[in-house]
Amino acid sequence: MNTLIANNAKFLPVAGRVLLAAIFISSGLSKVTGWEGSLAYVGSAGLPLPSELLLLAAIVTELVGGALVVVGFQTRAAALALAGFSIVSAILFHNYWAVTDAQMAYIQSIMFWKNLSMAGGFLVLAGHGAGALAVDNLLAKKA
Repeated sequence: MNTLIANNAKFLPVAGRVLLAAIFISSGLSKVTGWEGSLAYVGSAGLPLPSELLLLAAIVTELVGGALVVVGFQTRAAALALAGFSIVSAILFHNYWAVTDAQMAYIQSIMFWKNLSMAGGFLVLAGHGAGALAVDNLLAKKA
């Protein structure tokens, strides 16, 4: 097992980055194509900022942050941004403790802990960097 990992070590961070970022890119695209529904969902949180501004910020964070993580450019900053986004989204939009319907509370609890788990993955990425096969690494070699 150790040999298998050692022989493929440079590919594992790439796979991890792609898998971590996939949900954000998909979600960002879904928000763009389903603008009205996404706007209503953001508005349902009752936040003190305009829903359009919050939705646009979410789309930019998900698409740009996700793309940066995939290619491994400014990875640590993008990972920190997506970790923060995941935590804030979990608290504001997946507050299962405030849901009275048992089935919906269960679903929201899964979403809450999924977001926190993704934040954990992004914090590991921020701490360790993108790995060998990343734009960050290529630029560091040129410097």
